[in-house]
Amino acid sequence: MDDASARATLRALFDAAVAAADPRIVLAAHLPPRPKGRVVVVGAGKSAAVMAAAVEAVWPEATGLVVTRYGHGYPTTGVEVIEASHPVPDAAGAAAAARMLAMVQGLGADDLVLALISGGGSALLALAAPGLTLEDKQAVNRALLACGATIHEMNCIRRHLSAIKGGRLAAAAFPAQVVTLAISDVPGDDPTVIASGPTVADPSTFAEAQAILARYGITPPPAVAAHLAAAAEETPKPGDPRLARADYRMIATPRMALEAAAAAARAQGLASLILGDALEGEAGVVGQVLAGIAISAATHGHPLAAPCVLLSGGETTVTLGQGGGGGRGGRNGECLLGAALALAGHPRIWALMGDSDGIDGSEDNAGAIATPTTLARAAKLDPRGRLARHDSFGIFGALGDLVTTGPTLTNVNDIRAFLVT
Repeated sequence: MDDASARATLRALFDAAVAAADPRIVLAAHLPPRPKGRVVVVGAGKSAAVMAAAVEAVWPEATGLVVTRYGHGYPTTGVEVIEASHPVPDAAGAAAAARMLAMVQGLGADDLVLALISGGGSALLALAAPGLTLEDKQAVNRALLACGATIHEMNCIRRHLSAIKGGRLAAAAFPAQVVTLAISDVPGDDPTVIASGPTVADPSTFAEAQAILARYGITPPPAVAAHLAAAAEETPKPGDPRLARADYRMIATPRMALEAAAAAARAQGLASLILGDALEGEAGVVGQVLAGIAISAATHGHPLAAPCVLLSGGETTVTLGQGGGGGRGGRNGECLLGAALALAGHPRIWALMGDSDGIDGSEDNAGAIATPTTLARAAKLDPRGRLARHDSFGIFGALGDLVTTGPTLTNVNDIRAFLVT
């Protein structure tokens, strides 16, 4: 396989994974029966607008409100779409969340709240708990994004600083039926973590949120510290009667996307193996580990004999440290640069890593491709120094190896593929 065909193969696998999570294809089969009463559609996440459109394709009378990231809008008719900031929340997201909370209150037992939840919903549902401000939440969010905390840890804190997350949205809708259609972007597909679980019971506590901040040495704004210490109103817990009529349905997950990529690989005559759909860790280090597995396949035929594709998903982290490093790029670019350094120009291995939502970090690329010639072409660009400065975008951009899709309007986390020829 030459370079052009290897690149095309990897891109086809990435595209197959993303298509398997497209709400326009998968959502309709998960809709509940129409209720006797009203239908109120609410939602948040990078896929919220296109999910609303998919609902309208089946229920054209649907009305409501969803919030999505700037640039992730999609044409709808009865369901209003608001765009707001991600990953750091803004006033538009806070206003949208307040309107949603008001919409679901006062409904009856014959009514249905259809909640459309996808990755990014935590930042977009930025309604602060009483006594806190949007600025408080923004400060905590920035600190969490920079410290290397996992998504599970970040969203535990977010649930306890919110007036709508951690089951509070569903509790406000009682006695109406609540059906959540969710696209998972978190390792393990935990409903409490996807968009910080606005419609499900939250087993975590204020004390756990405090412990996470302490673990990372984060000193929150005084109002946040006081709010967590007071623990005045816990999130709804398992068994809460207000959540008795809440149903949760996963319509797309990282595993489903990876299985679609594996099927696409097999259709091209390539053996495929999913190493896991929930891999976490420091991005550059995870890249090195995955490269080692690919080298083992090329050298020893283990865990799979070539020609083959090794797939994985999950969400790595990038710890910026003091000063932030000064570079550009997201976790997929950083993971791939770590892998490229470990592969050391191996002549039979190519790799693609990208975020299924089409946005790696804060740049406009989904990810990038590494080839056997990456390090040779990057010799004058100081790849090790760039990795230390978190500047993967600078490397792969200069090489012309960025993968750019634009917003895909779905999000099942990272898709990583190693092609061993």
